[in-house]
Amino acid sequence: MPTSKNLLNLAVLTILAVLLLFVGLGSIGLTDRDEGRNAEAGREMLETGDWITPTFNYEPRFYKPALVYWLMSGSYYLFGVDEFAARFPSALFGIALILLQYLFLARWRDPQTGLFGALMLLLNIEMIGLSRMALTDSVLVFFTTAAQLGFWAGLYGEGRSRHWLWCFYAGMGLATLTKGPVGFIVPLLTVSLYLSFTGRWKQFWQNGFPLLGTTLFLLVTLPWYATMLAIHGSSYVTIAKAQTVGRFMAPMEGHGFGLLFYVPVLLLGFFPWSGFLPMAMYHCIKTWRASRKESIETAHQPATSNVRPAFGELELFAALWVVGAFVFFSLSSTKLQHYVAPLFPAAALLSAAYWHRSLLDSGTKGLRASIHLMMGLGLLLALGCSLIPWAYARFLPKMLKEFPAAGLLDPSAADAGPYVAAMVLLVGMALVGYCGLHEQRRPGAFWAAGATLALVALIAIQLTFPLLNRYFIAPPQELAYAAGLNLGSADHFVVYGATRPSTVFYAKRRAIFVPSGEEETIRATLARPGRTMLLLPESYRANLPAQADRLIPLLKRYGYLLLANEPMVTVPEPALAQPSTPIPGH
Repeated sequence: MPTSKNLLNLAVLTILAVLLLFVGLGSIGLTDRDEGRNAEAGREMLETGDWITPTFNYEPRFYKPALVYWLMSGSYYLFGVDEFAARFPSALFGIALILLQYLFLARWRDPQTGLFGALMLLLNIEMIGLSRMALTDSVLVFFTTAAQLGFWAGLYGEGRSRHWLWCFYAGMGLATLTKGPVGFIVPLLTVSLYLSFTGRWKQFWQNGFPLLGTTLFLLVTLPWYATMLAIHGSSYVTIAKAQTVGRFMAPMEGHGFGLLFYVPVLLLGFFPWSGFLPMAMYHCIKTWRASRKESIETAHQPATSNVRPAFGELELFAALWVVGAFVFFSLSSTKLQHYVAPLFPAAALLSAAYWHRSLLDSGTKGLRASIHLMMGLGLLLALGCSLIPWAYARFLPKMLKEFPAAGLLDPSAADAGPYVAAMVLLVGMALVGYCGLHEQRRPGAFWAAGATLALVALIAIQLTFPLLNRYFIAPPQELAYAAGLNLGSADHFVVYGATRPSTVFYAKRRAIFVPSGEEETIRATLARPGRTMLLLPESYRANLPAQADRLIPLLKRYGYLLLANEPMVTVPEPALAQPSTPIPGH
């Protein structure tokens, strides 16, 4: 592999990844609920110095292990506590994932396939989104991918290269510390399916360090889990079990969907490359079966006794990775669109191999159908973008219940983003067809599809998201920040109405969340000594108990109010206070 070419490709990938994952990373507020909870758990860990027990709102949070919170705490220490720092680990591991994908494919295939595979993994809707959010998934995908690629590189490596197998065990351990059992279930599913299909279990038991590797996995994971068990006992086991086994067995938090939920998620989330995926799966199975048959006929012995992988076996490994993860997450009762992200690296590997093959062989079966599928998905997304203003108006009454300022935004007049994105998709898919359906112009289809996705992502980041932030995300967060400046440790901060975990992050103090219908909690809080501030949607004010009539309105922001039993002492800094409107006379 030419070193200069690899360095050039790595430089291009890094620059593009930084552009898509870091530009505007901290420009919008934390979305609720997962981003708010994760970011605040990391902040509280840094504040309290308790590096073992994650907390949210200063109460134990047993839902996820501690690794992502450790990373966020380190980011806060380096950059300060803000949205950029909360999302920095996700973006950083997103870039690391892209570079890992390239290096692996450049080694086991060629630099061109590596470039295609890395760009396909970067330039899709799901991975850009996950790498720009304060979630566990970007870190999880990196470690599960490192585990599975490490397994392959170690099993078939020679000499020192066999030590890549340690990445298999360490990667599973770190993935488990990121998001629990799914961190080892996905890699083990892939490896078990692959070893069973190819009959290479004996080779693995001989060369895969299974006992020492399992010891390494336990050394990585057991210290934190054992410490949590020693500190919290059965309460930790009960909640952690409910959040892992319980999520698989029964839908939680209203996230129960049908068995085929991940079919559209994969097709649209992996767009535009999902157009290649069906035929890529078909070709990899066909190629492996032909290679296996040829090996048996020529060697007069089972192909599985070979130490080296047969031709097409890497693609088989990726296909089983996709199938195993897809089936596992589909069988889970609780479903969310980002759960299926661990299979995206394998989908990119398969699609890149298929695309590279089509460039070398113009007669590759199914290529025209793949191009048409990609174009169809793009046109469907363009239609969806153009219908956003209509859908917004249609569902506005429901949105107003949770977002009081939703009625102030007219997306058809205020935000050209959806229409611009629709136009980009239409032009981009036309170019994909123009290039992809003609042999001489075919290489241009890849770059047209990639540029289309990149432009749509940048349009959303620069045009649409800031507008959504202004009306939907920022208002309660700005008022929570003002409350945090004025409340002491013995004072009370009440959040009434919709539960928004991010308000705790911006107030940097404990909040008392009061759902509608539990106004007695507000009455009891107002009876306590000390200053009390109350953040609520303006429409909820009529539901407050009589004791709240004496509260002073301090700030109002796009349908949200900040009330207090004493006047405000500290006014937020101009840059942060500007969007908030003081109530006249106070």
